[in-house]
Parts: sequence; C-alpha cells; structure tokens
Amino acid sequence: MAKSPISNRVREFRFHSGEMTQQELADRASVTRQTIVAIEKKSYSPSLEPAFRIARAFGRTVEDVFSFDEDRHENQSVGTGKGTKGEPK
Repeated sequence: MAKSPISNRVREFRFHSGEMTQQELADRASVTRQTIVAIEKKSYSPSLEPAFRIARAFGRTVEDVFSFDEDRHENQSVGTGKGTKGEPK
C-alpha cells in the first residue's frame, strides 16, 4: 500500500497546546475522536472542512498542520497511466 502524499502535524500541535487530548480536539473540530486517531496514524486525510476546523482549533493555518508532498504524489502516479482520480493523464 502506497503512503499518502499528505502528512500532518496534529499530534505535535496537540502536545504543544497543553497536551490537548484527542477528544478535546475532536470536540473543537466537530469530528469524532476516531477521526483524530486515524489522521494522526496517517491512515486518513480529512477533507477541506474538517482540516480547516482542526487547524483553527490550534490557531493555525491548514498549511501549518497539513502538507502535501508533490514528489511522493508524482511517484505514485508514474507508470499507472492514470491521474490522481483514475482519469487519463
């Protein structure tokens, strides 16, 4: 299974926010604790709305919390003959 080109610093920001719990962040961002767990494990990348809410819970921008590795994204697409959504290149 290929690693997601999206990484995050959610755990780091929780720690630097007074060791905020996953549940506290979930409540502030209006998502479930399980969503926060999955994001921290990098097994799930949130859509824009929850990503903005998570970032704002830390007083940060989306780009501070989440990042997109274009090189990793490009390497995943190479040789498949398809773009990121299964569309022809």
